[in-house]
Amino acid sequence: MKPILAAILFILPVIFLACVAKKPEGQATGTKIMPADKVRIFETAKSNDHRLKEIGFAEFEEFGQPLETQACIFIDPRRTFQTIVGIGGALTDASAETFAGLSEEKQQELLTAYFDAEKGIGYTLARTNIQSCDFSSGSYEYVERDDFSLNSFSIDHDKAFRIPFIKKAMAAADGHLTLYASPWSPPAWMKTNYNMLRGGKLKPDCAQAWAQCFVKFIQAYEAEGVPVWGISVQNEPMATQTWESCIYTAEEERDFVRNHLGPALHRAGLADKKLIIWDHNRDLIYQRASTVLHDPEAAQYVWGVGFHWYMQDAFENVKRVHEAFPQVNLIFTEGCNYPYSTEHLIDWHWGENYGRSMVHDFNNGAVGWTDWNVLLDEQGGPNHVGNYCLAPVHRTADGDLYYMNSFYYLGHFSKFVRPGAKRIISSSNRDRLLTTAFVNPDGRIAVIVLNLSGEAMPFKLWLAGRAASCESRAHSILTLVV
Repeated sequence: MKPILAAILFILPVIFLACVAKKPEGQATGTKIMPADKVRIFETAKSNDHRLKEIGFAEFEEFGQPLETQACIFIDPRRTFQTIVGIGGALTDASAETFAGLSEEKQQELLTAYFDAEKGIGYTLARTNIQSCDFSSGSYEYVERDDFSLNSFSIDHDKAFRIPFIKKAMAAADGHLTLYASPWSPPAWMKTNYNMLRGGKLKPDCAQAWAQCFVKFIQAYEAEGVPVWGISVQNEPMATQTWESCIYTAEEERDFVRNHLGPALHRAGLADKKLIIWDHNRDLIYQRASTVLHDPEAAQYVWGVGFHWYMQDAFENVKRVHEAFPQVNLIFTEGCNYPYSTEHLIDWHWGENYGRSMVHDFNNGAVGWTDWNVLLDEQGGPNHVGNYCLAPVHRTADGDLYYMNSFYYLGHFSKFVRPGAKRIISSSNRDRLLTTAFVNPDGRIAVIVLNLSGEAMPFKLWLAGRAASCESRAHSILTLVV
């Protein structure tokens, strides 16, 4: 009996662990593939005037084993991965002030173009700034000097342009716009350099007051009817900029989250707000994430890791974080093209920068993707330090709106990949064709195909032994809806 008893005692923990283990990401779902008859094709291409245009459909036919000489994209909805939170852009002071200068007709055009899911590209995610950033007309703070009690805290500045703009965007999105916020700098008096600009660090004796400013911000915005879904700790915490900036090492960010910001949110009843760390480039993302997330006391407060694109591409670094910490969300929090010039507006590669980044970031585990300013003026501003950039839409000198090709590249994702969608397998057998794919909550599959080359390529969209014939033009992006 002793050997039998020993075997039972050995196997019981194994059975228990198997029962409670989380289903691995990418595991077969058991979903049956329903026969598809047609695929709708939407295209944006350099060689014609198609801009997110539905150009027709292709029919699925029986198609068994493909040959290696045939270009194919293979999709498999039986393998699902991360759930998408949303896709969108930033509602900054600059965007809000530029919007306010438009005619009512053009304001409505912009709101529909960005946020209407049927008539526009259906943005569902938005970011805004806490206090001023470079894309503000000037620096400003929410609290007066040395007011540790925060009795002077006020968001009155934001009520002039930014909050009205955010509320109009939320209404245009029919209430389906998820908003999070990021600070560029604490108030000057809370910093070691006594300046909101040019880096500096948060003074240790101001850490608790600064954490409480996050609470005050959320409460003040929600009192104005603007729900706040989440916050990031600090925009670009390793960059000493000529504009608003503040430096945190990984250990300093960890300690601020663990000892101040996380507890402050929980004490205020805001534990449901999503807390995002890093919020900077992909190059250092693993070192920053691992320093915080290997500390259980800090990690308990963290929802996700944010990242930008401004240094190296380093796409695989995002995947490394996902592999090491699969329970933590990854979200692209900022990217834009720069510098601004009128000649740059027509360059095709700006849109391709977005498409390439989005394909890789989603394939590496991102649950959301946020562009920078949704709207800028004819100079690429306003910006109080001359850091002018490009946006997908610019107001022209005569008050019209100019849509860059980046607007349409973004739309190939945001219009067809809705919140709650799950990424599925999409595998290309040609380096020239980049791809990612998703199954939406309504069951529709969206497959994005990106061709960055100067050559067109016919290909088969293959699903469970059936295939539809498509073509990817040179320098184009397709969304195929099944």
